[in-house]
Amino acid sequence: QVQLVDSGGGLVQAGGSLRLSCAASGRTFSSYTMGWFRQAPGKEREFVGAISWAGGSKLYAESVKGRFTISRDVAKNTVYLQMNSLKPEDTAVYHCAAALKLYTDAAMYNYWGQGTQVTVSS
Repeated sequence: QVQLVDSGGGLVQAGGSLRLSCAASGRTFSSYTMGWFRQAPGKEREFVGAISWAGGSKLYAESVKGRFTISRDVAKNTVYLQMNSLKPEDTAVYHCAAALKLYTDAAMYNYWGQGTQVTVSS
């Protein structure tokens, strides 16, 4: 069992940066791939990026490549999403999630954080 708590969202101007955190509890956290997804009003949940359990493999959506970076600190049971050069279209509720492998499909993720709102003003 893994419990996830997202934090770090807020209001930022276009071009700014935010760092989201996902704190996990549960003894098997280090065994899971961690992903970030986002959902804007009226839109489907969208894959943002994911990092393997050892941190050696990462995937990113094309829309965030070069701007967002995922990292994890196993000792702190925490995953981070560093978001730079933010755009208004990045506005959404961001969720972290845990899965057994590196997937881009939200349906393959077993555990979810409650989400944190990111709003980017133009």
